[in-house]
Amino acid sequence: MSIYIGIGGWNFEPWRGTFYPDGLSQKKELEYASRQLTSIEINSTYYGTQKPETFAKWRDDTPDGFVFCVKGSRYTTNRRVLAEAGESIEKFIGSGVTELKDKLGPFNWQFMATKKYDAEDFEAFLKLLPKSHDGVALRHAVEVRSPTFQNAEFIDMARHYNVAVVNAFDEDFPQIGDQTSDSFVYMRLLGTEEKEPIGYSEAALDEWTTRLKTIAHGKVPEDIACVGHRGDGKPRDVFAYVISGDKVKNPHAAKALIGKLK
Repeated sequence: MSIYIGIGGWNFEPWRGTFYPDGLSQKKELEYASRQLTSIEINSTYYGTQKPETFAKWRDDTPDGFVFCVKGSRYTTNRRVLAEAGESIEKFIGSGVTELKDKLGPFNWQFMATKKYDAEDFEAFLKLLPKSHDGVALRHAVEVRSPTFQNAEFIDMARHYNVAVVNAFDEDFPQIGDQTSDSFVYMRLLGTEEKEPIGYSEAALDEWTTRLKTIAHGKVPEDIACVGHRGDGKPRDVFAYVISGDKVKNPHAAKALIGKLK
């Protein structure tokens, strides 16, 4: 098991001079961020496709052991009938994302809060998610935001297809902490605060360190809501992204968490 800690994206103007050193070229921001953190969620892929050479450059700009998670295209998830997403998924997966090679982590397929649970349609979508492409194994997570997904049938379905359910912490959307993938857990931490110099207090950092270690050992902490049982004790990789909250502080909070986990 490994615990990867990161942020969403790396191009954000307020990080220049606060996280990034003064005078650092924008072209060097990924190179710098990837040496301070252990993972980044690529969110530009949600809004549009990237070229294969772009993914290859991102791979080459980052050190060994660094991992990207890739947000799936909104044109795939923001549709009325998910069963019709097959062509969109194929186009997205075939856009060159596997050029990340061993630095490719899970995909996050994010759904709007208005997307309600429809068992037949959602299962049809999960069946469309490929397990590999170009010889690269693929892992998938779904970020659902409607309370209609807080039911045992959905959890069993996600577990059957070995797809993780994204656990968004400190958010208004429903929390689902169930560990449905047998190999990884995907978390988005949204609670950084402006009043804290690095986004989280020392106490909050200690709490998150304990939570993440517990989750990596296949258990769900008592303060994280679950639909079903609280884990099976099987170790899993954890991908945790400090996102939203006080965004300016997020890289510092992520870096502090990495330090605590060491």
